[in-house]
Amino acid sequence: MNVASVQVEIKDDETKEQRIQRVESTLDTLEGYDLIVLPEIWATGYFSFDRYTEEAEPMDGPFVARFSAKAKALGAYLFAGSFVESDGDKFYNTSVMFDPQGRQIASYRKIHLFRYGSDEGKLLTRGDDITVVDTSFGKVGLATCYDLRFPELFRRQVDRGAELLLVTSAWPHRRLMHWNLFNQVRALENQCYLIASNCAGTTRGTLLGGHSQVVDPWGVVIASGGEQEAIVKAQIDLGQIAHIRETFPQLKHRVLR
Repeated sequence: MNVASVQVEIKDDETKEQRIQRVESTLDTLEGYDLIVLPEIWATGYFSFDRYTEEAEPMDGPFVARFSAKAKALGAYLFAGSFVESDGDKFYNTSVMFDPQGRQIASYRKIHLFRYGSDEGKLLTRGDDITVVDTSFGKVGLATCYDLRFPELFRRQVDRGAELLLVTSAWPHRRLMHWNLFNQVRALENQCYLIASNCAGTTRGTLLGGHSQVVDPWGVVIASGGEQEAIVKAQIDLGQIAHIRETFPQLKHRVLR
């Protein structure tokens, strides 16, 4: 299957609507792809904490509606990244996934909220539910940025059948080594493909890391972006997962559960 991770540059002089239109235009170039992945809170900008509540939307708001329509127009699975979701008096970092008919097939409220030099943990409520979704090509686990530091989340997803892990992120450049390491290790230790989409650019004084990537079940990065806006493209074969897990059965050799 043909997959693409869209690495979006976050520009502080750009409005939410301008950025959405720009990303929609980028997505229009990806006709024929089976799965497309976008980064974390890219429309508002992760580090624009002062805009979170102002630009928050309910699940039935315009953000979800627009990317539902875009998935249908492209005939692709679209992991649209995350947005600030409003639900009553609470706000969440919520990612959404659509099938090729534009149906919303999954949502995930970020469980591990970042608090190190970030207001995310002050402004938002953490999610409680692990998300693994059925698709025509297999089971997919959804995760967001800081989640990468918590291996138990991904192992729970594998226990529920995940063969492909999708990560939406706004990871800073100053911890780029960690980003690269965690993406490779999460794929390797769980014998899964992993597709990660990160933001790029400098926003609110923070340089974002870029380096969106596609990692195979051996932990090998088969495609990666640099530090600028980019589309990372690759071909993956989920049919390899069962063979790899059978010939090198590390998951069967687990003792501690």
